[in-house]
Amino acid sequence: MPSERPPLSMGTYTEYINQNFSFAKLEEERKKQLKRISEARGGRDVFVMAADLTKDNPNIGIDYSDLLPVEDQLSTLTGSAIDVIVETPGGSAEVAEDIIRLIRRRYQSVGMIVPGWAKSAGTIMVMAGDEILMGEGSALGPIDAQVRSSSGQVFSAHAFLEGLEALRNEIIQNNNVLDLVYVPMLQTISPGEIQHCKNAQDLSQNLVREWLKEFKFKNWTTRQTTGEPVTDAYKTQRAKEIAADLCDQSRWKTHGRSLHKGILEKELKLKITDYSLDRELDDAIRRYYTLLRISFETNMFKLFETLTRQIYRFSASGSVPNPVPSVQQANMLEIGVKCPKCQHETRLQANLDSDTPLQTGLEPYPVATDTLKCAKCGTEINLTNMRLQVEAQSGKKIQPFKI
Repeated sequence: MPSERPPLSMGTYTEYINQNFSFAKLEEERKKQLKRISEARGGRDVFVMAADLTKDNPNIGIDYSDLLPVEDQLSTLTGSAIDVIVETPGGSAEVAEDIIRLIRRRYQSVGMIVPGWAKSAGTIMVMAGDEILMGEGSALGPIDAQVRSSSGQVFSAHAFLEGLEALRNEIIQNNNVLDLVYVPMLQTISPGEIQHCKNAQDLSQNLVREWLKEFKFKNWTTRQTTGEPVTDAYKTQRAKEIAADLCDQSRWKTHGRSLHKGILEKELKLKITDYSLDRELDDAIRRYYTLLRISFETNMFKLFETLTRQIYRFSASGSVPNPVPSVQQANMLEIGVKCPKCQHETRLQANLDSDTPLQTGLEPYPVATDTLKCAKCGTEINLTNMRLQVEAQSGKKIQPFKI
């Protein structure tokens, strides 16, 4: 799992935070920026597939549950070209393949926009674009398959196979005598696991090779350095080289390595469109990405979105209750907030209708500051995420109490 994040435009982030947007307003503002992105790109359809990389949630990766919302959102689009905004830590290469098939079945022209991170299986998906658009803070990652052993340990298939090959060479150099220190380790490895690693590696590279040649290189006619015509054989060769480089764990050292635009262009010789050179497009993408990140400060962990529709996924955790009959129909919510220092609980009343009087035993939700001061120990508790969560689930904004 990635341990750092690409930098935000702090001026834009501060601007939006200071406006104290409700969740509904965040959605409205995201749509405005998606429209700007579409207009800057000549009116192309825009589809967002994003996950919150900061959440400790096993479901943030690309998995089979993503197929239905992806197909649902694509079914509402009618254009002939599309830009796909991707933010993901990776996940299943098999599902990534299925998603690309869904997109490519509808569109001949596909742009892949990476405002932040598209790692692992996300990088594989990006290679299916006719155009790859990245900015200074954007990053792809190695595609060496990550596999899970029978004991539950996750490891690099490439590193595993490389280690076995090094051990085999050591045995050969030692006159085919196996050092006994390796015996316990080898007893835990089955032939099936070795083949699984080989198959996983092959799938990652095969998809990248196929998609680069079929899509990214389809309009490549002249070699930039020599001016020579680009043959089909040369496209195959370059696709194979790039796929092998991206899959080389020994080169990148870690699966979480960030491969920024400069590395991709200089070391892999992969053409990247720098969207920061287009002022309007750059501003729209930066603003959308900032709004996306603020939206993820709720318990939402995945988003599938177009200019007119969206599907949210929320985690079940959180201290917001589930009132009867539903959050959407409630006029007010009673929320319990425990102080993280002394565990003292304060019962807050969050009004979704300003006419609801304060109930006995409850404190009014601090709308102006989103900050609660613990009555017992004085610790200040930031309630911003809680407010966004309430507003996301209710579709209403928490109202100040009438004096």
